[in-house]
Amino acid sequence: MRPDILNPLFAELTSLKGIGAALAKPLARLKLERVKDLLFHFPSYFVHRRAIEGLDDAQIGETVIVTIDVLDHRSGGSARSPLRIHAADTRGDVISLVFFGRNSGWAKKQLPVGETRRITGKLEAYGQERQIIHPEVLEEGGAVPLVEPVYPLADGISNRRMGDLVANAMQRAPQVPEWIEPSLKAKFDWPDWRLALTAAHGPDGEAGRQRLAYDELFANQLAYLLVRAASDRRKTYPIRGDGRLVDALKMPFALTGAQARSVREIEGDLAQERPMLRLLQGDVGSGKTAVALIAMLRAVEAGRQAALLAPTEILARQHLESLRELAGSLPVQIEILTGRDKGRVRESTLMALADGSIDILVGTHAIFQEAVRYKALGLIVIDEQHRFGVSQRLLLAQKAERPPHLLAMTATPIPRTLTLALYGEMEVSLLDELPPGRTPVETVVVSDERLPQVVDGIGRHIQSGGQAYWVCPLVEESDASDLAAAEERAAMLRLRFGDKVGLVHGRMKGPEKDAVMERFASGVLSLLVATTVIEVGVNVPNASLMIVEAADRFGLAQLHQLRGRVGRGSAKSTCLLLRTGQLSETSRARLALMRETNDGFRIAEEDLKLRGAGELMGTRQSGEEGFSVASEEQVRELIGYARDDARMLIERDGGLEGARGEAARIALYLFERDSAVRTLRSG
Repeated sequence: MRPDILNPLFAELTSLKGIGAALAKPLARLKLERVKDLLFHFPSYFVHRRAIEGLDDAQIGETVIVTIDVLDHRSGGSARSPLRIHAADTRGDVISLVFFGRNSGWAKKQLPVGETRRITGKLEAYGQERQIIHPEVLEEGGAVPLVEPVYPLADGISNRRMGDLVANAMQRAPQVPEWIEPSLKAKFDWPDWRLALTAAHGPDGEAGRQRLAYDELFANQLAYLLVRAASDRRKTYPIRGDGRLVDALKMPFALTGAQARSVREIEGDLAQERPMLRLLQGDVGSGKTAVALIAMLRAVEAGRQAALLAPTEILARQHLESLRELAGSLPVQIEILTGRDKGRVRESTLMALADGSIDILVGTHAIFQEAVRYKALGLIVIDEQHRFGVSQRLLLAQKAERPPHLLAMTATPIPRTLTLALYGEMEVSLLDELPPGRTPVETVVVSDERLPQVVDGIGRHIQSGGQAYWVCPLVEESDASDLAAAEERAAMLRLRFGDKVGLVHGRMKGPEKDAVMERFASGVLSLLVATTVIEVGVNVPNASLMIVEAADRFGLAQLHQLRGRVGRGSAKSTCLLLRTGQLSETSRARLALMRETNDGFRIAEEDLKLRGAGELMGTRQSGEEGFSVASEEQVRELIGYARDDARMLIERDGGLEGARGEAARIALYLFERDSAVRTLRSG
């Protein structure tokens, strides 16, 4: 149960004075719904103002407070032209006050000709003139802070109002006991938690913000260690296969050194009574499926069942085909269960699972459901691990009489600095070499102005028997965006290639999507127009051309995953990145790196630098493992300290039962890593 001391922080924002239903709406758009959310809504930057006598006392670019006399109002020739109000300081130096759009009517009332007013704003140069765009007019005798935090805002709430709300919320912040190990706190000279929170909203708050980021990372690492400890205490069935299936497995290729090493590490874990918690991390095409199959066959040899969980239906069906193909004629029953399966098909699968007829079950979240019972579940393999949170990993683990061994896989290379933050409770096996015969994909960056030539090139590619993907970033044409929608692009390409063009996107129903994918995989379709639903795992060896439209709008990791859909057969493969006209520095760097390397681990490191940890992890929006306080730099700098401190708490300071442990329990609940506490209790 959440400690009582934190209850004021988890109260809804409407419990604060001055926040009614109307103000709650813009706050909700900023994902601010509880008092705690407001406390961790830090300023983006600070405005530093200086009061001056005359305009000559200030530099261009400074934010000033100055007294002016209003000289005249000048409207432009059209409705879109700004209103310019000419004014003079006390020395007679002239300045233009510029107002755009609907603000001009308000400005005329606030700054009548002949009146004296006190204003504040950023001094700019416009030709030979000095100007301030949209200055704030100060009330007579009214004070304005010389240093003011500027917060991320939404329509319907002003910056000053946001500052007042934060100050109001701050009064609810309790004094909490200290959870940081004293020598570490002294090393960084960090303030106490409540002081850190106050400081983080001020201009000299670096130490405060760093301390709060550390708190979040500490809670993250402690949660992982508690989950690991709870898992270790629950004994499982050791899996020691007799070799009858693995030895008879006829792979179309020899295992790489990295695959063989990973198999040994996994088999070593499976042979223990301590449940395996291992992450198999490999770049696109490094052969994770083969390693996972060997692990699952070991489970079957030992009389246990295995389950493979995929994030999407397309991927689940792809895995089913790959596993059946690799297993060949081995006496192993491999079946699938997804949310689409209904009626007799579903009943038959559930019965076969419960009586042990099914050895390996592949599926989506449907294999979590209450009605799904296994006879002897010994191993769970989770594909694309980053899409599942800790709580989902735990939920599956409860499907067996004893906790099953767990192997997680990801084809999204994760920088070493983040592996700890994302998978702190897991051992890691690395597939850092590609199977022989995989030719690197050639990557070419082309301006979208050359679209007609690109389409001609596709025509030649299809004519010679090749297949291609065309990836678009949006599903529907939108007024707010000039991105080409998949539907529009498919219609355009069908004018040229007719019924050889298929379309898949995230809004299609499963069966519809699978039918199109099947037609593409079987060669009926030559060109597949898609959104990023094909980003991970889709495998059509004959497809050797990938076109990504508006490639500069994609992240590096996404581009790398998309490129990994080609280069799976013997033909030389090409990835064509179509770029839009205006490239930002970041986009230019991304595309240059894609051209330069096929190494997913290097790309992941660069992506971390270009985008930051929250975005790279894809968890700010999608899961419990995202960081709302810690930045990418802070993750890099502090995650090792957080890990060591959490381990010291458990191994030296009595875990959650000691005095520091009671404080650490508050940190777990504060940063909503409390599923670890519940796991510990449930044992």
